Amino acid sequence: MGHSASDELEKIAAKYATEAIRLDSKGLRGMAVMKYQRAVEILFKLCSLYPDAAQRKVYAEYIDLYQSRIGELQDAGVNLRLSDLQSIDRSESDKFDSMVLRDKPNVRWEDIAGLSEAKVAIVESIVYPCKRPDLFPLGWPRGILLFGPPGCGKTLLAAAAATELDASFYCIDAASIMSKWLGESEKNVAQLFEVARKSSENGRPSIIFMDEVDSLVGIHSDEVGGETRVRNQFLKEMDGIIDKKRNLFVYVIGSTNKPWALDQPFIRRFQKRIYIPLPDYSGRLETLKIYSGNLELSQDVDLDELATMTEGCTGSDIKDVFQAVQMKVVREVFESEGSEKGGRLRKIRMEDFREILRKRKPSVPKEILGYYEKWFNTFRAS
Repeated sequence: MGHSASDELEKIAAKYATEAIRLDSKGLRGMAVMKYQRAVEILFKLCSLYPDAAQRKVYAEYIDLYQSRIGELQDAGVNLRLSDLQSIDRSESDKFDSMVLRDKPNVRWEDIAGLSEAKVAIVESIVYPCKRPDLFPLGWPRGILLFGPPGCGKTLLAAAAATELDASFYCIDAASIMSKWLGESEKNVAQLFEVARKSSENGRPSIIFMDEVDSLVGIHSDEVGGETRVRNQFLKEMDGIIDKKRNLFVYVIGSTNKPWALDQPFIRRFQKRIYIPLPDYSGRLETLKIYSGNLELSQDVDLDELATMTEGCTGSDIKDVFQAVQMKVVREVFESEGSEKGGRLRKIRMEDFREILRKRKPSVPKEILGYYEKWFNTFRAS
């Protein structure tokens, strides 16, 4: 299975933290503080983007560790030198480096089970125009909305498109855009699109992936002036990349679990609106095959039967089932007397899956599926 966007952000956080520790050990403490702060910002972003991630506790521990060290250095009266201040200026101009995943996400179409219609729609909208723009005299969609229940592959689809094109992949959220300073948030939006356009002009397509896009451009009853200005800036920038007179290879892919929370003007800017539903039988079977690839299964494990038993589950739910089954057999090793002597894992049996599935329910309630279908039928554009 390929790495997700969260894996790539983890690598960036680790890079900043490693550099901070190196600078700290050499006594360059002002520079170290800045690197620690960048690592903390990205770890906060991971906690925000993936609140249910198993690693969230680990992220929080590292945040506490780095913040503690920042506090120690600041208490010691760390003063930034001129060279440090110049570095701050550079980091401000490169502030979206933490969002651009320079090593393209290692996710390919074959890593994503099912979703054939969604894959075709994305290939037609993004891949074909990049490879043969001469075939599109009327332009092509540059705003794509992926909506549906959580855990069904929306982020993976965006990452796979970036891999296919070797595109610059910008992963943003509300925390990375919004600022408490007047006018700063809309400047962040303008700068993000400017960086993406420059990448396109230099021959590399850009994909701006807006996870939980409703938190950025949704309808809020308690909206303040700053949020309105940010939304207007997004509308302006999206209109700029949609301009059919310019062959810009800059795409905005929005992902949301709550499409009904989006403001009407943004719905229009997403010319493609693609429903990512719960996996059907064949999609679940394909997912089961992907996750079973690295496990030792007994001959009595029937993936066809499991595909039926997991009806209503998301791809993420199925992954959780496999992790729970694997943990079950690992626990047996540690609880046995031979665990300290290199005890071996037994093969996973069908009964193991049945036991786990008796204890687990799908994460998406059935009643919410009707809301997705209704919204899709109202705003269908796939």
